[in-house]
Amino acid sequence: MSSINLQQAQQIIEAARQKSQEMGVKMNIAVVDAGANLVAFARMDGAWLGSLDISIKKAKTARFFDMPTGNIGGLSQPGGSLFGIEHSNGGLITFPGGIPLKQGDEIVGAIGVSGDSVENDHTVAEAGMKALQ
Repeated sequence: MSSINLQQAQQIIEAARQKSQEMGVKMNIAVVDAGANLVAFARMDGAWLGSLDISIKKAKTARFFDMPTGNIGGLSQPGGSLFGIEHSNGGLITFPGGIPLKQGDEIVGAIGVSGDSVENDHTVAEAGMKALQ
């Protein structure tokens, strides 16, 4: 299994940070490897402290289930096939902002972003993801 390295993780964070600045938002940005271990993290000046943990959990959630966290949110609603899943694995995040990172068809890690609306979190995470491709 391949995994993201520190240099790649830093490039992803930098791309996400630049997108955040363009958008005028302050984000916490986390990158985990294929084993869902934190590789790199950045908290932009003035970003919410509470979003620090959320960004890391978004990245881990995206890697644990190899899908964007917003997709998991749709499946975890009352009556959904994954209802209650957010209580597993020490706490998951089931709203947008976490995206798996791929090289070819292989998932090598994930990015998690938190600090603004979930739509903006997802947009910034996508910018980071694209830095790997």
